[in-house]
Amino acid sequence: MAYKTIDDLGDLSGKVVMLRADLNVPMNEKFEVTNTARIDRTVPTIKLLMQKGAKVVVVSHFGRPEGKGDTKNSLAHIVGDLQKALGSKVVFVDDCIGEKVQAAVKQMSADEVLLLENLRFYNEEKKGDEAFAKELVKVADVYVSDAFSTAHRPHASMVAAAQNLPSAMGLLMSEEVEALTKGLNNPQRPLMAIVGGSKVSTKLDLLNNLVKKVDKLVISGGMAHTFLKALGYDKINEQNSLVQMDMLSTASMILETAKTSHCEVILPVDLVWAKEFAANAEHKTVDLNDIESDGHLLDVGQKTVELIKAKMSECQTLVWNGPLGAFELKPFDEATNAVARFAADLTLQGKLVTVAGGGDTVSALESAGVADKMTYISTAGGAFLEWMEGKALPGVEVMKK
Repeated sequence: MAYKTIDDLGDLSGKVVMLRADLNVPMNEKFEVTNTARIDRTVPTIKLLMQKGAKVVVVSHFGRPEGKGDTKNSLAHIVGDLQKALGSKVVFVDDCIGEKVQAAVKQMSADEVLLLENLRFYNEEKKGDEAFAKELVKVADVYVSDAFSTAHRPHASMVAAAQNLPSAMGLLMSEEVEALTKGLNNPQRPLMAIVGGSKVSTKLDLLNNLVKKVDKLVISGGMAHTFLKALGYDKINEQNSLVQMDMLSTASMILETAKTSHCEVILPVDLVWAKEFAANAEHKTVDLNDIESDGHLLDVGQKTVELIKAKMSECQTLVWNGPLGAFELKPFDEATNAVARFAADLTLQGKLVTVAGGGDTVSALESAGVADKMTYISTAGGAFLEWMEGKALPGVEVMKK
């Protein structure tokens, strides 16, 4: 499928480009940005547009203001970080539509960027309101979207805005779509997916889609407990695990679908049991038939790690969403770290294409020290998941040629 890119927009000299970015970055109580990744990754698009002679007006959402303006959720807090990353002056306007914006655009010089206030200060943004979208893009000649992480939302700035102007994907969104297409839609096979997470119910659509698409599916994290219970491992219970008793038949159905789809499902063969849910808690590795009735199952064991590594060695593409255990608590990050480092080594050797996404996944790979060694790390959470679930993303669909 072909999508519209900046190259399709023609001569941008002197034109005003509205860039829909995702600047929803983490911030502490002092209103200091604690991770600039999303800012840094949209800078190349801004620079390219400026090099082409365009005047760039950046719009974004931030936080959950629910249609009301407030200091806490103002994009004014990120002006300094955006300016530093960009190396150009950033002028902030405390609104995203109306006369203030129109006046600021008229006064813009070619070497500065305009940043408008939080789109979600208006309820019309989340409602996908067409009149709001028209008001938003009134100041622009061209629309560019670099907010793949919001592409699963049919918000005004993601869909209606693009329909009102000549539009295209920015560099970051193009990268995301290309990487996910290579990872899942048109991969080099065999294709493995690793899916972790606490509950089957939250990743039901994902699992149902993946068993029909991938060659090998690793199910780990708390959700694996439900699958193991469904297979008859009775030592797993609601006291020592995150098993969902009401999802046992669903888990069995997913395993049956996997069989008919010739998808090999890889489940834990050993688990790490801990006396309490806490860092450095007393713990031991146990086989599935030797699990104690109390305590907590917080990671997979070494046998499972070696099994995953062996199966991964047979593959050419890996898509990863979710850690293998309670990675935020040491030493229950060991399995995730070991598998992540092995995947990184295969990637560096040119033997594996690795695409990963989702907040916990990115944090886990960063913690393992290998985030920069994967083929591609997605900036998106919900959009990455919905792509893996096989769903059409409105913000991407609108960019089709």
